[in-house]
Amino acid sequence: MTSSADNQKNATDNPSPPTKQQLPKSIWVLGMVSMLMDISSEMIHSLLPLFMVSTLGLSVFAVGLIDGIAESTTLIVKVFSGALSDKLGKRKTLAVIGYGMSAFTKPLFAITNGMGLLITARLMDRIGKGIRGAPRDALITDITPAHMRGAAFGLRQSLDTVGAFVGPLLATGLMLLWANDFRSIFWLAVIPGVAAMALLFFGVQEPNTNISKRPSNPISKANLQRLGSSYWWVVCLGGIFTLARFSEAFLLLRAQQLQIPLAYVPLVMVAMNMVYAASAYPFGKLSDRLAPATLLGIGLFVLILADLCLALSTDWSGLLAGVVLWGIHMGMTQGLLSAMIAGCAPADLRGTAFGFFNLVSGIALLLASIIAGLLWEGLGPAFTFYVGAMFAGLTLLGLIVFSQRFPSTNANTVN
Repeated sequence: MTSSADNQKNATDNPSPPTKQQLPKSIWVLGMVSMLMDISSEMIHSLLPLFMVSTLGLSVFAVGLIDGIAESTTLIVKVFSGALSDKLGKRKTLAVIGYGMSAFTKPLFAITNGMGLLITARLMDRIGKGIRGAPRDALITDITPAHMRGAAFGLRQSLDTVGAFVGPLLATGLMLLWANDFRSIFWLAVIPGVAAMALLFFGVQEPNTNISKRPSNPISKANLQRLGSSYWWVVCLGGIFTLARFSEAFLLLRAQQLQIPLAYVPLVMVAMNMVYAASAYPFGKLSDRLAPATLLGIGLFVLILADLCLALSTDWSGLLAGVVLWGIHMGMTQGLLSAMIAGCAPADLRGTAFGFFNLVSGIALLLASIIAGLLWEGLGPAFTFYVGAMFAGLTLLGLIVFSQRFPSTNANTVN
C-alpha cells in the first residue's frame, strides 16, 4: 500500500503525466551539442591511426600506447570533474570548458609533424572529454523531470551516436574527394567542434537546483557513503555489464576475419551506430514506464543473441545480424544505466556519482577488451564471442537474483 506521504512525493516528482509533457528544450540542445562534437571528433579519430602510421611514420605499438594513455586520462579526469561540478555548482561552466578544450585541439592534429605535438593534442582532447562528461550528465539530470530521465538520456545518446556514424562517413567521402588530404579534413573538423561549444554556451540555461549547501569534498568517505547502497549496486551492475560487452573494434576484426572486402569493413560500425541511434530514444522513453531490471534483462538477452550470431557467422548475413542485434542492445541499455544513476544519486552529488560510474565502466571495458584480445589470439574469434555470451548470461542471472536491489529510473533521492 502507498502512504499519503508517498502519494504527495510522487505528485511532486511527477507534476504531469509523461504524455502531456515534452522534454525540455535544453535536453535537445545538449543532444545536438553531443552530436556536433562527435562529428568533429570522429572525422579525426576515424583517420588518426592511418595518419599516424602512413604520414608520421609511427609504429602500431606507438598508436596503441598513445590511445591507451589518452583513454586512461579521460577516466581519471571524469571523477574529479564530476566532484568539482558538485562542489562549485557550475555544471554548465565545466561542460563548456570541456567541449572548448576538445574543439581547440583539432587544429593541433592538422599541424602536427611528430609525436610530441600529437600526444599533446590527443591528451588535451581526452582531458576535455573527461571534464565535460560527468557535469553534462548531471546537468541533464538537473534539467529533466524525474519521470522523463530515461527519455532524456536516450535522446542524448541517440543524437551522440548519429555523430558517431556521420563523422566517419564525412571523413571517408572527403578522403575520396580531396585525394587523401588528412590535414585539410582535420582543419574542417574544427567547425562542428566550435559550433558544439557555442551551442552549449548560448543554448542551455543552467537551472537553479536550490541546493542550500554544496559539499566541501564530494569524494570524502562520508559523502561516498551518502550515495547509498542502491547507487553502488548500479555501479557494480554497470561494470559487470560492460565486462560482457567488449570493444566494438572486435566487430571490425570479425568482419575482416570473415573476408569482407577491406573497403567495406568500416561500414560495420556505420550499421551498428545507425541501429543504436535509431533505438536509443524509443527505448529510453520505454524505460520511464518499465522496471529497469526488465529492460536491462531483455538487453542482456539481445546481447547473448548478438554474440552467438557473431560466433556462428560464416558470411556477411550472419555478421550483419550480429551487428544489428549489438546496436539494439546498446540502444536498450546505455541510456538506461545513466538514468538509473540519476535516479539514485543525491542532488548535490550527481556529478560525483556519474564520475565514479564512468570510471568503473571504463576500466571494465578496458579489461573486457584485453580478455577478448587474448581469447582471440589464443582460441579464435568464435570462442571470443562464445565467452562474451557466457559473461552476458551470468550477468543476466545476477540481475534476476538481485533485481530488487536496483532503483527505478525516476527515483528522487534526497539526502
